[in-house]
Amino acid sequence: MLEKLKETADFIKNIIQDQPDFAIVLGSGLGKLQDEVEAIYTLEYKDIPNFPQTTVVGHGGKLIYGILEGRKVLMMSGRFHYYEGHSIETVVFPIRVFHLLGIKNLILSNASGGINMNYKIADIVVVKDHINMMPEHPLRGKNIDELGPRFVDMSEPYSKKMIELAEKICSENTIKFQQGTYVALQGPTFETPAEYGMIKAIGGDMVGMSTVPEVIVAKHMQMDVFCISVITDLGGPDVAFSVSHEEVLNAANKAMPNVITLVKGLVKNYS
Repeated sequence: MLEKLKETADFIKNIIQDQPDFAIVLGSGLGKLQDEVEAIYTLEYKDIPNFPQTTVVGHGGKLIYGILEGRKVLMMSGRFHYYEGHSIETVVFPIRVFHLLGIKNLILSNASGGINMNYKIADIVVVKDHINMMPEHPLRGKNIDELGPRFVDMSEPYSKKMIELAEKICSENTIKFQQGTYVALQGPTFETPAEYGMIKAIGGDMVGMSTVPEVIVAKHMQMDVFCISVITDLGGPDVAFSVSHEEVLNAANKAMPNVITLVKGLVKNYS
């Protein structure tokens, strides 16, 4: 695995000839953020050695290197999910590559189902913590000591400094600022009312099918992590709203102006 990671990192490094300040991962329906980047290089996943392919509508399949708010960024248009049939090692492969490229700051985004009664569809929520209920752990097995320690401190999975900056940006731009705990399930089914009830009972504010494995390996490699979750549907033990992937994409699209403002502000001002 380490040899494959190094091969991929070397391939990308030889093309971009630079060290990005941020890596950004775009979740379901959030691809419009890529239009904000002054692209210098665009690499199709299929052309990058060892890179998997995404199979989900609303997820592109390219890696974009360019300038955003005067900072160098490497952006993933489309991520990989465990429910697609990928191994957990494949799901987190790009995050490992980002580390080998020398990237210290990681911004993640996702679409999620809201359980917190204060949430509305198209709200953006800053993730303050998570609960991992995925069936596989990305650090299970032999530890790769070159990447990080056997046992990882998760007392601050999401950067408090980034969250404080996000609160300031939201205040300055009259964006409703909310924080919450994200629960990661395997998918690909949306949750039943009873499952929503379970998530609420264990302390979750929202639920999704991604992100947490990426955060775990990022912390393994001592990266600073920030995550925005867009509430694309609502559920609960006594709520039985139907939901489709198309509705998820539509809600994400509605939230895009606020997502763009927040991400651009973070990239510009975080150091």
